[in-house]
This record gives sequence, C-alpha cells and structure tokens, in this order.
Amino acid sequence: MLDFGCGAKPYQHLFDVKEYIGLDMENPGHPHLTEEVDVFYDGKTIPFEAHRFDYALASEVLEHVFEPDRILGELHRVLKPGGLVLFTVPFVWNEHEMPYDYARYSQGGFAALLERNGFEVVRSSKTNGYTATWLQMGILGWYQMWETRNKFLNLALGLILLAPLNLLAAVLIAFFPGSNSWYCNTVFLAKATKNAGAI
Repeated sequence: MLDFGCGAKPYQHLFDVKEYIGLDMENPGHPHLTEEVDVFYDGKTIPFEAHRFDYALASEVLEHVFEPDRILGELHRVLKPGGLVLFTVPFVWNEHEMPYDYARYSQGGFAALLERNGFEVVRSSKTNGYTATWLQMGILGWYQMWETRNKFLNLALGLILLAPLNLLAAVLIAFFPGSNSWYCNTVFLAKATKNAGAI
C-alpha cells in the first residue's frame, strides 16, 4: 500500500497489508522533522515502477498538488489495474501549509478529475452538513485566535475553551443538521481502470 502525502502516517494502523510505504515531499509549509516518511519525491514523478501497488491512500493532500492531473496519472501508473485508492479532499477548510495550498474540490468536480485520469469512482460521500461545517469553521477560527507554539498549552486551553463549544455544536447539529450543499470534505473510493483516461 502506498500512503501518498503520508506525513506522520496517522492511518497506517487501520490497514492490514503486507507492506505500507509512506511517500511525501520536502515542503517548508509542512516540516517532516518528527515524521517517518519512507520515501521523498520531487512533487512530479512517483519513484516506483508501474503496477507496484494494490492500494493507495491520499488523505487531505490533493489540495497541495499544483498539477493534479499529473499526480493522478502517476498514481494510476503505480497502481495495479483494478487497484483501489482512498481519497479525501477538502471542500470547505481554511488555508494551511501556505504557500502550498492550491485548491478545494466539490464532490462532482473531483469525481470528474478522477474519471479523466483513468479512475472509476466506486463510492463517494460528503462529511458533515451545512450546520456542522459552519460550526466547525467557527470553532477553528476561535482556536486560531489564541493558539500558541506550545502544544501542551494548546491542549489545556482547548479542553477549557473548545470542549464546551464542541458539546454545544453536537446538540445543534442533532436538531438542525442543515443541507449537505456546504460540507467539509468528500471521501472517495476509486478503482484504477486498465487504461488511463486523457492525461
């Protein structure tokens, strides 16, 4: 399995595979000082032979890719025909890891991008609805107002200042979920077809 844009590999424990390889690129917006990246790449060419992987994961990373068609073509190349890839892509989120934050994707827009690059969308689903997204962005904005460089202080302040807001948000979401036309991100399960599309 290839974890594309792996960072700290937070999801590795969820997958039961014989080999799990984390791939990332050097990025001053996201230092990898405490992360276990297996392979670094140049941001253009994935340094593995064709049809190397059965599975891939790309979670919250495509917004940091300036040429998504090129990278999706590379992911298609290194996956075996019929190989599965799990993508998550943001639709509503704040700018982060600047200046390497390039895009946001609607559910339909990313599905079209996948299909154009030789993937078949097996399943896709939006996370959160209108109310949850609105509240999450408000809580994030509040957090960023007092966030410090000390992670332990941030944790303590978060318990004091954010926990009550999150509990209130859970109640509001239960009673007023709102539509799903405004949402945080989309999760896609896609399959690599035998022939890539118009790359």
